[in-house]
Amino acid sequence: MKTYSFNQILELVEEMSDDEKFTLLDLVGHRLREKRRDEIALNIARSNEEYTQGQVFRGTLAEVMAELRR
Repeated sequence: MKTYSFNQILELVEEMSDDEKFTLLDLVGHRLREKRRDEIALNIARSNEEYTQGQVFRGTLAEVMAELRR
């Protein structure tokens, strides 16, 4: 697999047509949003598991602050 430096990638992008650049931006943006959605879904699953196992502290603000001071 060939690797490119960041500057080489920028040079390759500069050689693209404007339409290709917009398409590239759309694709990269889409993939970043998908990745972030996957990260959020994983965090939700972990949080649900911790809640199910009783590892989540619940209480009033004062109780939470007291717990953090311990």
